[in-house]
Amino acid sequence: MLDTKRGGTSVLNKLFAHNTWANLKLLDYCEGLSAAQLDTTAIGGFGSIRDTLVHIIGAEVSYVYRVNGRLPTTSFSKGQFPGFEVLKDTVRWTGDELLQLAFSTQQDTTVREHEKRLYVEYTLASLMVQAVSHSIEHRTQIATIITQLGPVPPDMSGWKYMEETGELQEGEEGAEAA
Repeated sequence: MLDTKRGGTSVLNKLFAHNTWANLKLLDYCEGLSAAQLDTTAIGGFGSIRDTLVHIIGAEVSYVYRVNGRLPTTSFSKGQFPGFEVLKDTVRWTGDELLQLAFSTQQDTTVREHEKRLYVEYTLASLMVQAVSHSIEHRTQIATIITQLGPVPPDMSGWKYMEETGELQEGEEGAEAA
């Protein structure tokens, strides 16, 4: 049963908050891996764990940049592993920026990119879908690599997010009325 008394938290807020939380949770976990583990790949994945982490976060930076030309204060180059603290700071920045872009999106808001005499155009709403789904896809690839190495990857599910943020409540029926 849906509880409508708890307030009007935006679905967009939850989607992007979960995305940021899951990225940070994965970075925290991967920070404990060895250099050899971080360099491990799997068939069907993007690349090594290290390269995929940089790719996920670099892509989120690029989505923001495509729309408003903004970059985080600390940046890194493609193919460069800047360290976990820089990646975590960037994830927090992109999380805030992507959420603001999502809130500003109207059905017909378009993004138009120019390069020389060519352009590409798409809706901002679709770019926001890309931002979330792209991160999920690559986090899953990293979890697969971790599983193949033997350890259990971090739980980045919506259920775990709800549990860790205190939004998941469990108890006996009727106890809440007491």
